[in-house]
Amino acid sequence: MKSRWIFHNLSSQLPSWVSNLLSPFKTQTHQNPLSESPKFILNHADLSLLLSICGKECLLHLGSSIHASIVKKSEFLDLENRVSTRSALVVWNSLLFMYSKCGELSNAVKLFDHMPVKDTVSWNTVMSGFLRNGEFDIGFGLFKRMRDSGLYQFDKATLTTILSACEGPEFYYVSKMIHALVILNGNEQELTVGNALITSYFKCGCVCSGMQVFDEMLERNVITWTAVISGLAQNECYEESLKLFVKMRCGSVDPNLLTYLSSLMACSGLQASSEGRQIHGLLWKLGIQSDLCIESALMDMYSKCGSVEDAWKIFESAEELDEVSMTVILVGFAQNGFEEEAIQIFVKIIKSGIEVDPDMVSAVLGAFGVDASLGLGTQIHALVIKKNFSDNTFVINGLINMYSKCGDLDDSIKVFHRMSQRNSVSWNSLIAAFARHGDGSKALEMYDEMRLEGIQPTDVTFLSLLHACSHVGLVERGMELLESMAKDHGLSPRSEHYACVIDLLGRAGLLTEAKQFIARLPENPGIEVWQALLGACSIHGDSEMGKYAADQLLSAAPGSPAPYVLLSNIYSSEGRWKERARTIKRMREMGVSKEIGMSWIEIEKKVQSFVVGDKMHSQSGNIYGVLAELFRHMTAEGYAPDKRKSAHGSEFSWNQLFCRSKFKWAQNDHAKNGMFQRHSLNVTDILVHSLDHCGKVPPKGGI
Repeated sequence: MKSRWIFHNLSSQLPSWVSNLLSPFKTQTHQNPLSESPKFILNHADLSLLLSICGKECLLHLGSSIHASIVKKSEFLDLENRVSTRSALVVWNSLLFMYSKCGELSNAVKLFDHMPVKDTVSWNTVMSGFLRNGEFDIGFGLFKRMRDSGLYQFDKATLTTILSACEGPEFYYVSKMIHALVILNGNEQELTVGNALITSYFKCGCVCSGMQVFDEMLERNVITWTAVISGLAQNECYEESLKLFVKMRCGSVDPNLLTYLSSLMACSGLQASSEGRQIHGLLWKLGIQSDLCIESALMDMYSKCGSVEDAWKIFESAEELDEVSMTVILVGFAQNGFEEEAIQIFVKIIKSGIEVDPDMVSAVLGAFGVDASLGLGTQIHALVIKKNFSDNTFVINGLINMYSKCGDLDDSIKVFHRMSQRNSVSWNSLIAAFARHGDGSKALEMYDEMRLEGIQPTDVTFLSLLHACSHVGLVERGMELLESMAKDHGLSPRSEHYACVIDLLGRAGLLTEAKQFIARLPENPGIEVWQALLGACSIHGDSEMGKYAADQLLSAAPGSPAPYVLLSNIYSSEGRWKERARTIKRMREMGVSKEIGMSWIEIEKKVQSFVVGDKMHSQSGNIYGVLAELFRHMTAEGYAPDKRKSAHGSEFSWNQLFCRSKFKWAQNDHAKNGMFQRHSLNVTDILVHSLDHCGKVPPKGGI
């Protein structure tokens, strides 16, 4: 390959300031156009620079062409000349760098093995290439070979290279050993080495060791402070991270962009909106509030703090948006109860032609709840297939959850079985799907299969399993699972797990055992625990224990309507109307309002939602007309509504109306559309569906 061709093509693809390096060579080739072998004019420094650029820009073809040209020039390496050898070694190291950065590790090793001379930089370069590509055994093996040879002394670059690869708890002992070498080699006060040690310890989850290195450092720069503030936040030590950020600002070192990002992460974890707003103000003063990463972090912080409106203002005012910022706003809306708005934003993103990525799809799938459109969910599934996101585990896990929450258990199972790779979240999603649909036996069966495949359960797995046992009355199995959670898997139960156990015992009528279980808890019972006990008392009409549970719940959550409503239902079932009246009066005096129950049904890709006494629906006149006709026929057959179990009028009796009726025409019509398998419907749902499809009230002969 002719040298002139190589450098002509090289100069045409590199920046102009680099191409100027080639001008002497171009001049000579123009002066000697017929020369077969032009003289090699570029010096060692220029070649090293060009090869470094080829590595950074992944220009493998050009870099290997330069390598070929160097090999052809036998005079390039003169081992008798010490200066020439040292200069040539710089170029060989640059070649190593180029091959390793381009991912050509096999070529890098070949070059390394045939290099006539090597130095510490050579070892560091090839070692870094393997570690950067996840080849840890080979990378660490090269370090061992380097030390065992006794010819090369490792330097601070060697130490930082190895420490940069130590990410995760499995590398903790490697970090410890390198730390020992740092001390033995006298590098403990080297700033770059100290920074690398801090970062490595925090990434391995060893907060104490990371803080110890930080405390012992005599010199600290912005990287040092940022490494600690970021490391604390990533290890969920949010309060300590924020305190250190405040301490840093009081010192002589100014925070940089990454420091502010880390402090915002700490505010998100603490849900500290006040501190987050102060940092937002600092960013405005510095003029960096419009940076893409900063905007995404601010939106995340405001969303985590429940200030969705502030997050949306940042999103709307952003001059530029990327996939991260759009994912953050989707997750923020979904996590704050604005699922419908999150889905609408995603639809607008698609319609505007913006390219979506797997993270955005995963975020919007998390917004799907029981009142979301299954039709829209299937369209997103089609988008997943079209965009080739089917291999993304997060997206597929989201599809499993979406289908099960929208009532389509069959498709949820199909998606799971088509997965090429499954993780614990995949199994958890399917177990939760079966539990959500009341199939506890199948949920437990999936758990056994999960264990056979070697997947370790998480605390979320046990939450779904306890929920499944509760709904099928498997008290003993549920208690065994709770015990196994800590004993066999080292998982600490949370308040949600204890609430599931109370619900399990309560549904089985074991209220005394449930109360005793709460008394033995190692921690203060959460709101969920008392609410579960009160719900069980409501089911079984135990006013004495219900009053006890309600008092505890009122103490823990004075603004919750649950204790008032459930306690009034208990009094109603026992006919204790005065106590019921006093409970309702106290609820009104406290300014607490009952959350309105909502029913919904999807008809022709449109979700129809209803609440008790709803007069806002466009077909409300027809609906109430049919209700009156239904009630007339039911009373003619001897039906008497039972209002005792409703704290607020006739909600219960109207729902009973469909349960006791003989409207097989409505039942069959829904069965054809899969509605009975997907929803717990009340009479209003049936009527709207019937009116929409029939355009009239049911004939009398159908009753």
